Amino acid sequence: MSLIKSISGIRGTIGGKSGEALTPIDIAKFTLAYGTILKPKDGTAKIVVGRDARISGEMVHNIIIGNLLSIGIDVIDLGLATTPTVEIAVKAEHADGGIIITASHNPKQWNAMKLLNSDGEFISEKIGQDVLKKANSGKFEFVDVDKLGQVTTKDYLDYHIEQILKDVLVDVEAITAKKFKIVVDAVNSVGGIAVPKLLKALGVKDIVELYCEPNGKFAHNPEPLPENLSMLCSEVKQQKADIGIAVDPDVDRLALIDEKGVPFGEEYTLVAVADYVLKFRKGNTVSNLSSTKALKDITLMHGGEYTASAVGEVNVVEMMKATNAVIGGEGNGGIIYPALHYGRDALMGIALFLTHLATSNKSMHSLRAKYPNYVISKNKIQLDEGMDLDAIMDKIKIKYKQYPQNTIDGLRIDIDQDWVHLRRSNTEPIIRIYAESNTEQTANAIAHKMQNDIIAILKEK
Repeated sequence: MSLIKSISGIRGTIGGKSGEALTPIDIAKFTLAYGTILKPKDGTAKIVVGRDARISGEMVHNIIIGNLLSIGIDVIDLGLATTPTVEIAVKAEHADGGIIITASHNPKQWNAMKLLNSDGEFISEKIGQDVLKKANSGKFEFVDVDKLGQVTTKDYLDYHIEQILKDVLVDVEAITAKKFKIVVDAVNSVGGIAVPKLLKALGVKDIVELYCEPNGKFAHNPEPLPENLSMLCSEVKQQKADIGIAVDPDVDRLALIDEKGVPFGEEYTLVAVADYVLKFRKGNTVSNLSSTKALKDITLMHGGEYTASAVGEVNVVEMMKATNAVIGGEGNGGIIYPALHYGRDALMGIALFLTHLATSNKSMHSLRAKYPNYVISKNKIQLDEGMDLDAIMDKIKIKYKQYPQNTIDGLRIDIDQDWVHLRRSNTEPIIRIYAESNTEQTANAIAHKMQNDIIAILKEK
C-alpha cells in the first residue's frame, strides 16, 4: 500500500493501514488541515469539490465534504467533474479553494486529493508544506451545530464549454463544416460525459463512444499512452474515422489517434496546439524538462522564446507567468492555455486542435508529418524504501560531467543533440528516466545506458 505527499497532492491506494495508504483517517486529516489553513480566523470559507468516476470516488467525496462542513466551510459540490472544470468553477464561484478527487492516470486502486488555491490553480509548495504540517499535528477545532457549513450542488460543465466556445481561436463553423467522424475513449470516467458533450457543441455529429460509461471500471490502463490505446486505434480504422480522442480519468491529458489508427504522439498534442496558437498570438512557450524539444523548435519558428520548467503543473504555471507564455504544458498531453485558465485542460485542447486541423485542410497524418520528428523513450526504476536518490544523482553527474546539466528537477543531461532526464516521480514510488533523440533506437539506447548506470551504482552498496 502507498501514500504519497507532494506538490501534485495527496495520493494513495485504497485500503490498508492509516498512514500507509489513503484511508478514511488520512483523507479526513488532510481535508481538515487544508480547510483550516484556507479558512479565515474570523469569517467563512467556500470550497469547490469535484471528482472523477473511479470506484472509490464517492466514498472519498463523502468523507471530504463531511469534514469540510464540520469546520464551518461551505461546499460547492460539482459531483462528477473534470479537473479543469473544477479549476474554472473555483474562480467563477469566487471560492477560497478547491479539492479535486482523482488519481489522474493511476490504476483503479488509487485515489488522490488535488488541492487548489483561490485562483483555481494548484497550491504552492509552501502552502502544501503547511497542510502536511497541520495534518501531522492532528489538532483541529470544530464548529458548533449552528455554524456547520452548507452544501450547494452545481454543474459547471456547460459553463466550462461555453467559455471554450467563446474563445476567438475556437472556430466552430470550420469544425462543423469538416463533418469529422470521431471515436472517443474516455476510459470509463468523467470524460465519457464531458468529451461527447463538448464535441456536439463544436458541431461534431458523428461520434463513436468507446468506454464512455462513467462507472470507474477502467477498461484498460487509464494512462493515455500508445500501448494502452490499442482498442481505440483499431476502432478508428474500423469506423473509418478521422480522429481518435483519448483522455485520462480526470480529463487533463489529451492523446490523439490519426485516421490510419496511428498515435499522433502524446508529446505532439501540445506541439500541434502551440503551432496553431502561435500563429495568432505571438509569444513564448513553456514545457517541463521531460517534454520534447519539438516545442522549442516550433516556438523559435514563430519568433517566440521557449523555457523549460521543473516537472509538475504548478512549476509549469509559475514559469509561464514569469515568461508571459501564451501556451504551455507538459509532454504527457497536458495543455495549459492561459487565455482560459492556468490548468491542464483536455477539453480546451480538443477545441483548439480540431480548429487547427479543420483550418489546415490536412489530414491528421499529414499534419503530424510537418513537425520535427523526435522520439522519447520513457522508462522507470522502482524505488526501494530508504534508497538515497541524491547520492545516485551525484555519481551520475560526475560520470557525465563533460555534458551540460540541469538540476532544477532531478538531473537532465544534454548529450549533443539528444537529452536524458532522471527524476523522482511526484505520483509514484519510482525514478523516471526519459531520453529523446531522432530515432527510437538511439533514445532507447541512451535510456537503457542510464538505467544500467543506476543499477551498477546500486550494486556498489
